[in-house]
Amino acid sequence: MSKMLMIYPNKCTGCRNCELACSFEHGGSFRPGATRVHTFTWEREGFAVPLMCQQCDDAACVNVCPTGAMHHGPAGSNLVELDASLCIGCKLCVIACPFGSARYDSVTKSIAKCDTCAGAPQCVAMCPNAALEFVEDAEQTRSRKQIVADKFKTIFEDVN
Repeated sequence: MSKMLMIYPNKCTGCRNCELACSFEHGGSFRPGATRVHTFTWEREGFAVPLMCQQCDDAACVNVCPTGAMHHGPAGSNLVELDASLCIGCKLCVIACPFGSARYDSVTKSIAKCDTCAGAPQCVAMCPNAALEFVEDAEQTRSRKQIVADKFKTIFEDVN
């Protein structure tokens, strides 16, 4: 069975350790601008939430990618994968993602998105409050994740 990242916003303190762990894992340096996890903080409300690729079943980034660089993983996998060798840098995936999870890194001139660190997500390992968890992709966890994702999509649409 495949696994998925689960977010627990009520446990997030906005420490951004997940961002640092991700940037170090993927780039060898602490460069938050290159992270695949982004912590959004609403200080006035005392609320923070880490967001990364939601690995959508009907992923907008996959639907708009003209080269197939952004694609669904093999059968049985719930991942949306990026084949950098096919990417032409058109940034359509960046525009299409409703969560802002596909990002263009201007330093490396490439698209960056969560790949779950090949099954050992460092954001989970470095979160001091267990606001992120890597769990089995069961129906009940997928259902909970969809509810949370829908709420965030609505929030972000209201902000834009």
